[in-house]
Amino acid sequence: MAYWKLKGRELANCNCEYGCNCQFGGLPDKGGCQAVFAMAIDEGFHDQTDLADLNIAAVFRWPGPIHEGKGECAAFVDERASEAQRNALLTIMTGGDTDPMATVFAVFAATVETMHAPNFTPIEFIVDVEGRTGRLRIDGHVAMDGVPIRSPVDGSEIRAQIRLPDGFEYEVAEIGSGTSRSIAPMTLEHTASYGQFAHLHLDSHGVVRA
Repeated sequence: MAYWKLKGRELANCNCEYGCNCQFGGLPDKGGCQAVFAMAIDEGFHDQTDLADLNIAAVFRWPGPIHEGKGECAAFVDERASEAQRNALLTIMTGGDTDPMATVFAVFAATVETMHAPNFTPIEFIVDVEGRTGRLRIDGHVAMDGVPIRSPVDGSEIRAQIRLPDGFEYEVAEIGSGTSRSIAPMTLEHTASYGQFAHLHLDSHGVVRA
């Protein structure tokens, strides 16, 4: 197994209400799950292949709880990536060279039944984890925006965090509000739903803990 490590920043938006039952071992509050994910890789490698300064993204949908499977996924890899970098990123994103169920990539890959052909395309992605803002644009495919949750009483920003000391994706996530639209190869749309901003530090064995 080739060793890999990624360190970067994430924005994810799913169709759940703020909080997302899945983060607490619960069942989806909408019956099924659909989500858009993007990551800016600040540092990373797969074996001898450097992966720094590249972006990745994905769209997911499950008809019921994620653990019941039958998922659908479309993966997007930064067009700036070389062939070696593309292969490395797709290996990681599909759970390869990873201990069983050790990362969010491996868990999701195990539940996906329909995997669309990967897209190598320009990915415009910016995210400020602490500020709870982010913007993803993949022309002709996906758009996602993240903003802070605001009080319905006075419009002030509300800050909340989820801490998962034993999680397979992050240790701490900032929670915000997200809006996403995907048009190809998968269609989905949701507005003002669960937004997750996190610093990710993952390797072949799972979350790299402080």
